[in-house]
Amino acid sequence: MNLNATLFFQMIVFFVLAWVTMKFIWPPLIKAIDERRQKIADGLAAAEKGQSDLAQSQARIVAMEEAAKSDLHARTVDAEKHGQQIIEQARAEAEVERARIVEQARQEAELEMQRARDALRDQVASLAVQGASKILRREVDANAHAELLTQLKAQL
Repeated sequence: MNLNATLFFQMIVFFVLAWVTMKFIWPPLIKAIDERRQKIADGLAAAEKGQSDLAQSQARIVAMEEAAKSDLHARTVDAEKHGQQIIEQARAEAEVERARIVEQARQEAELEMQRARDALRDQVASLAVQGASKILRREVDANAHAELLTQLKAQL
């Protein structure tokens, strides 16, 4: 066989394979990556919002402490005890609020990350099945291979 013809046909096959990959496989992967990147960015934004809420709560604590301290100087010993109780109560309330806000932001970020992971696993499994069926030029029965797909998702 002629070496030039062989190289020519191999180049044609390579370019067809590259075109099929760029046309059908690459766009869904890029879309999945972009969606995951956006979800992670949303989760980080929620965490940053939680941090800013925490800073605001701490500023309120400081303001409440200063207000209570200035009020304490004007009152008697009994008023000082009452002011300390107000400060303690304000601190306790602010600490509870801070803990709630931080926990909520952490849970939202974890939930978004888990959703993104699950969605990406499902998409990768689906793309793997589609790719395998195109490569094998036959339909892979997802119902018959459900256990295999579940194991694949778990490994991902």
